[in-house]
Amino acid sequence: MSHTQRILRRAGLSLLAGLLIGFLLSEISFQFLKESSRAPQTIELVIPAGTAEQIANGEAPPSIPDEMSFVVGDVLLVRNQDSIDHQLGPLWIPANSSASLNLDEVNNWVFSCSFQPSSYLGLDVQEAVTLGTRVGGVIFSGVPMSAIIALYSLIVWPLDKKEEPADD
Repeated sequence: MSHTQRILRRAGLSLLAGLLIGFLLSEISFQFLKESSRAPQTIELVIPAGTAEQIANGEAPPSIPDEMSFVVGDVLLVRNQDSIDHQLGPLWIPANSSASLNLDEVNNWVFSCSFQPSSYLGLDVQEAVTLGTRVGGVIFSGVPMSAIIALYSLIVWPLDKKEEPADD
C-alpha cells in the first residue's frame, strides 16, 4: 500500500470513527431533550373548580404544575372551570371560559398567576429538536472528534515506517 493510500485510509477510518462517536454522544444528549423533540401543539391547562378556595387556604391545586415546558409554536390553552376569574400573565380568564397564549419565541417566562399559591407560573419555551438539529449535532461533534482520532493515530502508529520491498 502506498504512502498516500495509507494516509487516505487512516483519514477515512478516523472520519468514520469520529462520526460514530459523535452520533452516540449526540443521541445520548438528545434523549434528555425528548419533551422538545415534537411538533408544536395546543397544550391545555385546566383550572379546576374550587381552585380559588384552595389558594386562599394556602394549598396548591394538585393538577396544576409549578412550571411547564413548551416548544416554539405551541399554544397554551387555559380553561377556567373555577367560579372565580383568574389571571396568567397577559391572560385574563373569566370563570367558566378559556383563553390562549401563543408561545412563538424562545424564552423562560415567569408570569404572575392567580391560580398558584406562589402567585407565579414558569413557562420554558425552547426550540424544537428537529432532524436537522440532530444531524448538526453529529457533524459538529463528529468532525472534530475525527481530527483528534487522526492525530492520535499518528502518535500511536506513525506513518513514516519504511515499507519493506516485496520479494520478487
